[in-house]
Amino acid sequence: MNQNKAKKNKRILRHSRVRAVVSGTAQRPRLSVFRANAHIHAQLVDDEAGKTLVAASSMEVKTKDKKTGIAAEVGKLLARKAGEKNIKAAVFDRGGFAYHGRIKALADGAREGGLKF
Repeated sequence: MNQNKAKKNKRILRHSRVRAVVSGTAQRPRLSVFRANAHIHAQLVDDEAGKTLVAASSMEVKTKDKKTGIAAEVGKLLARKAGEKNIKAAVFDRGGFAYHGRIKALADGAREGGLKF
């Protein structure tokens, strides 16, 4: 098995352990984060209904900043969109990634934007 595939499988296993505990509702959706090499994506998911309520991505942000700065802007954008739909609280799902760097920057940006978790 090559190195990248093993690394991805480990992340998926970690994510499945997190998802066994973390679940979102309509009042308090799950803030799901996915980090790729070039972009970062975040969405608020109602797991009971199986629907995405709000989504934001680094592709929507038009800033020439470093990746962590862009991730913080994505968090703020997500919080702003959530505020428009009267969503004030969420449960954070780091997606099997370490709570560090871009993941932490996105969470801090969402908190700064007014989302509680």
